[in-house]
Amino acid sequence: MKRAIYPGSFDPLTLGHIDIIERSSRLVDELIVAVLINSAKNSLFSINERVSMIKEAICDIPNVSVESFDGLTVDFAREREANMIVRGLRAVTDFEYELQIAQTNHIMNTDVDTIFLTTSLKYSYLSSTIVKEVASYGGDISKFVPAFIAERVYDKYK
Repeated sequence: MKRAIYPGSFDPLTLGHIDIIERSSRLVDELIVAVLINSAKNSLFSINERVSMIKEAICDIPNVSVESFDGLTVDFAREREANMIVRGLRAVTDFEYELQIAQTNHIMNTDVDTIFLTTSLKYSYLSSTIVKEVASYGGDISKFVPAFIAERVYDKYK
């Protein structure tokens, strides 16, 4: 069985994230969207809110589940018996950072490989940080996130 994890903070989940989830779910038998609990980050949404929103957004993809985790991604992959970590790449700068992480993870666990999916061109500029920045000034984020997530983002800034 090919099981992969797609880790991230997903604060909030964007259409770019959904694109990577949909595409990577076709490559594996099971995909776990792994939502990182990072106490060092000042998140807009709680871990429970992020998990709930992702579940709602991907409910029509049968081989995808959502879990939260704390600690090293490679350890979470081992615990879930996943042999792949999925990462999305927007630009060359993403690759440099992600390559270092992938190589480190592979040294820590040679049974886990990282696969990189380049983002679809229509989302190559998009990040959760941009969504939050635009929303914080009352800008239109309807082209960046699903409608129900946009409403929740705006609610946070009220």
